[in-house]
Amino acid sequence: MLPQISQPSAPAWRRAASLKFWLCLAVLPVVLRAEIKVGDSFPDLNVPGMSILGGGELPKIAGSVVLVDFWASWCAPCKASFPAMAKLHTELGRRGFVIVAVSVDEKLNAAVQFVKKLAPPFVTIHDREQNLVKNVVVPTMPTSYLVGRDGRVRYVHTGYHGAASDKELRSEIEALLNESK
Repeated sequence: MLPQISQPSAPAWRRAASLKFWLCLAVLPVVLRAEIKVGDSFPDLNVPGMSILGGGELPKIAGSVVLVDFWASWCAPCKASFPAMAKLHTELGRRGFVIVAVSVDEKLNAAVQFVKKLAPPFVTIHDREQNLVKNVVVPTMPTSYLVGRDGRVRYVHTGYHGAASDKELRSEIEALLNESK
């Protein structure tokens, strides 16, 4: 009696084509979701899974210069940037400048404790499902997107580098605030 040789259920070309099809489906969402860059419209901040830390509601941002800052409680540069952002908020808020800080922490309590300790004067939100983070494709913590009055990203800042970051950010914000509406 001869040993049985199992026959493949489909020809090799069909199995290869099927594998390519499934690989394309797996990669497609990554390809379609590109990192937000200068010149792009910034996505809506009202996405499912957002909660405002400390209560309240999102500020009106239409027609404002907006700094959207992505941070995490475990990020030392994020901790260092909050006092500088608080100063910018206090000094430039009356001129149409708004800060929205977005926590990417997986655990709500970590974000709450961070905000409680630093007590920022600007709105902080928790992206518990990381929907906004995925829409923007945030590269590192912290990353800030400076959005002009037209809703387009004008500058992207990755990391926080102390006085150098403060000076550069202030200059860019002032320039955007001075643009005609």
